[in-house]
Amino acid sequence: MKKISIILTVVVLIIGIQDRSTAQVYNNEPPVDGLFSDGGGFINTKPVPYPPLRKADVMWKKRIWRVLDLRQKINQPFYYPLEPHNDWRNLITVIMDALKEGSITAYDATSQTDEFLIPLTYQEVINRQVDTIHKTFQRPYPPYEEFDSVIYSSFDPTRVMRFRIKEDWFFDKQRSQLMVRIIGICPVMMKELEGVEFPEPLFWVYFPEARPVFSQALIYNRHNDAMKLTYDDIFWKRMFGSLIYKESNVYDRKINEYASGLEALYEADRIKNQMMRFEQTLWEY
Repeated sequence: MKKISIILTVVVLIIGIQDRSTAQVYNNEPPVDGLFSDGGGFINTKPVPYPPLRKADVMWKKRIWRVLDLRQKINQPFYYPLEPHNDWRNLITVIMDALKEGSITAYDATSQTDEFLIPLTYQEVINRQVDTIHKTFQRPYPPYEEFDSVIYSSFDPTRVMRFRIKEDWFFDKQRSQLMVRIIGICPVMMKELEGVEFPEPLFWVYFPEARPVFSQALIYNRHNDAMKLTYDDIFWKRMFGSLIYKESNVYDRKINEYASGLEALYEADRIKNQMMRFEQTLWEY
């Protein structure tokens, strides 16, 4: 009888210890990093749908190519953070993650055309950035003999400091409004050769295909931490700085092919103002 009571006592103690340990695991929630819990920062939003558009209502259209320099202050949220944190990722990280998952498709940008013709896989994009350079160096101490060295370079997302945008401006006579739609976006990596820096486009992304991904990727809102913005919001609201580097023309040439320096900036402003004046000349005041 005494043995039975001892066994029952031990069983009760074990059950009590298990209950307390279970309570410690499930009842103690992690501390809230902020005013309230935001559900882990996950957002399940959809992109704002384009308004319906009939081909017969487009009475005027102009294709424009722009470049976003991420070194400009207004464009820094596209470049930072370099490492993902606080549910924020920079734009090239969002694109590369979606490309790896298969959510978006990359198209070749090495040819002269920027059409979406040759699809690329994630591994093909990475392999194109792997480079091997053979160089000969001289030792700084006697007998100063020369030696060969191999330098390996891999994909470095921090070198993506520009983005090219291809967009169509059009006048919808049904709404009597000048509107714009982004068609494609292209990351541009800044590379250096013999001390000279030059841009190299990586690939093109079909923007309408990427909008569902951009609509679920948060970007830092420099004006208000309480108001969350996504990359789709930023592009939709045109909250970025850019410079026109090409317009549709009979020669299919860029501005820097016939103008340079200050003249190229004036030409970019002329193209922008020309589109604005087109809309103004349609009305009588």
